[in-house]
Amino acid sequence: MKSEYDYIELIQPTPVLKTKRCRLLAKSIAAALLTTPYIIMLLLWYRYDILIGIIGFGITYLVVGIIRSKLRTLAIPTHQLEYNYSDNAIATWFAAKRLCYEEIDQKSSKNLTV
Repeated sequence: MKSEYDYIELIQPTPVLKTKRCRLLAKSIAAALLTTPYIIMLLLWYRYDILIGIIGFGITYLVVGIIRSKLRTLAIPTHQLEYNYSDNAIATWFAAKRLCYEEIDQKSSKNLTV
């Protein structure tokens, strides 16, 4: 006898981006999420002091974390939000759902029967 708790929802795989433009957008978003705190830290350290660089790193890390969270909730399906995703996967989801939606719409409209 099956209960209502035996149901497992299907997980959508991370979309595959077809065009070079979309892949470049996803890679640049992932690189920005990963490297921005370190670049800000190094710039502040060079310009001011190591303590200011560390404080800038902490603040920038928090801001990038908030941006990463917003990108996750905008792009990843709601029933999959509890899973862990890398910066590259988050950027790929965001690029596929928000920036390169024309590519997905063209592919899905070809499969429609009239």
